Amino acid sequence: MTTAEYNSCVNKYADGVYRFILKNIGETERARDIVQDSFLKMWERAGEISSEKAKSYLFTTAYHTMIDDIRRNKRLTNLDGNEAGMTVNNTYSDLQKVLETALEKLPDIQKAVITLRDYEGYSYEEIGAITGLNESQVKVYIYRARLSLKNYIGSLDTVL
Repeated sequence: MTTAEYNSCVNKYADGVYRFILKNIGETERARDIVQDSFLKMWERAGEISSEKAKSYLFTTAYHTMIDDIRRNKRLTNLDGNEAGMTVNNTYSDLQKVLETALEKLPDIQKAVITLRDYEGYSYEEIGAITGLNESQVKVYIYRARLSLKNYIGSLDTVL
């Protein structure tokens, strides 16, 4: 990959990678750091990556960097002994907030695959390549995530 191809990749995919990471992490600064680390890793291996595979490599790297960051923060939280309690407020007026709260309740892998599929529009095959899962595992995780979201949100009458 040449410098021009790398710069083109940054222009094309930076926003998408950031949205994907932000939806999963929920913190803007951490999401920016993860995206920056992902692009740095891509730059360091630019000679080995073809421009056709750049998008897949970038999202895969960002996903793995995000998982490492989540694990590191969980260890730090456990060491500090600060575990935040979660409360549910069932009186919502904004459907977007309801959905974001429901997404936060999902396990990390389910949140990642549902975000890649429903927010970013990736195919099952592409999600499998990014996450390292096979296509049937991706479908199972998406199904379980959607089922959990449906159970959490319930009917629209209770939300509105």
